[in-house]
Amino acid sequence: MDDMSSSIKKVLVVFLFFFFAVITYITYFEIAVAPKIVNSTLNKRTWVKRNEVLRGTIYDRNMVALTKSEKVDELTQKRQYTGNDVFAHVLGYVNIKYGITGLEKKYDSELMADDTSILDIFNIDKNPTPKVGHNLITTLDSKLQSKAYELLGDNIGAIVALDPKTGEILALVSKPSYDPNNLEKIWTDLNKNKNSPLINRATAGLYPPGSTFKIITALSALENIGGIQNRTFKDNGKLVFNSKESLSNFGGEVLGNLSFRNAFIHSSNVVFGGLGEELGNTKLKTEAEKFYFNANIPSDGVTIENSMFPKLAKNEIGNIAQSAIGQSTVLATPMEMALVAATIANGGVMMEPYLVKEVTKSDGTKIKAIEGKPIGTIISPSNSSIMKDLMLGVVKEGTGTNANVPGIEICGKTGTADHKEGGGNLAPHAWFVGFAPYASPTIALAIIVEDGGQGGIIAANIASGLIKEYLGS
Repeated sequence: MDDMSSSIKKVLVVFLFFFFAVITYITYFEIAVAPKIVNSTLNKRTWVKRNEVLRGTIYDRNMVALTKSEKVDELTQKRQYTGNDVFAHVLGYVNIKYGITGLEKKYDSELMADDTSILDIFNIDKNPTPKVGHNLITTLDSKLQSKAYELLGDNIGAIVALDPKTGEILALVSKPSYDPNNLEKIWTDLNKNKNSPLINRATAGLYPPGSTFKIITALSALENIGGIQNRTFKDNGKLVFNSKESLSNFGGEVLGNLSFRNAFIHSSNVVFGGLGEELGNTKLKTEAEKFYFNANIPSDGVTIENSMFPKLAKNEIGNIAQSAIGQSTVLATPMEMALVAATIANGGVMMEPYLVKEVTKSDGTKIKAIEGKPIGTIISPSNSSIMKDLMLGVVKEGTGTNANVPGIEICGKTGTADHKEGGGNLAPHAWFVGFAPYASPTIALAIIVEDGGQGGIIAANIASGLIKEYLGS
């Protein structure tokens, strides 16, 4: 009898073990696996449901339709992008063969939402109310977006424009681009293209920021070096680290005796490399990380690649100096640098970048309104004010005079970023970051032109055209 009881107990233990194993697996499947299957672009049931509802329209901020959908038959529909390649990277695409990307993916559930009333279930009318998804009203300015695309021309690069007070994304352009209306014909070429047109360079492109990073170095100096604004620096054209390593100004320029202000507006590598040595890696890294280098930037409607600032040993003097001028292994996305400019424009407060202002029903009834959210106070209002003045000087009398627009006070910083790829030296990337107007900024931007040469020329010229377009001068 005892043997039988023992055997029963053993069977029960085994049974309970497998019971709990099954329950655990079912729970794991429902929580972790099932949502991935449901949301997978390969899930045919989701595509059937998606095509039952005429996909909602995506509009710009002024109600210009950026997409259109029409039924092909009962189970399929055609999605059209009215801007063709101009909005490709920011809107993405929805395609049963190639999947969903961009804003289409982020707001897929809203765009395929069904507003059918429960009463419609009992509707025996031969012409039932068609199912239409919700609409998105974005923060984008289609005129500014088109102008940015035009000004970038045949260059490879990216442009980001934000409202610094709200975080609204006004324009987001990446080149080379592609026509999402024509994926079937161009898909093979897109994936073979060495310039990777499917990559959104505005949010995922990582570049050495060059001298635009001097904004962050200047802020670190203001916070950590007493009396920095009253110091005089000697720029002999070259900062020597040892017998093999040195740092020179662009074009070998010798700037002589400089104040902190003039070192910034004339973009002295010698002075800012020296400040990097004085500050050290820890203080530079701390300042960069305040601006969300090495971290995820909160955002809505876009996915932003992490910008990177290195951890360096104290004896890596050359690399520390190089990092202070945005070189070494410092890498930033255009969105990151646009946010740096926007934070200064907004008195030191960084706003979360976002793309959708409203979600509405097909008849225009508002379902949800979305407002800008502050990420946090990154720098003090006083240091923000100092940086505004320094950046105003860059455009008025420094390296960024090509960004000038008559009648508008523009603040900015140029960047000429050296890079090495494939073992050879290439033309530097051209950067410009800034905002306008000085007194009450309503637009902040970042521009990068790959292999564009001196940032104060091509990138600053693009900035001038964008600000003129947006502010109507």
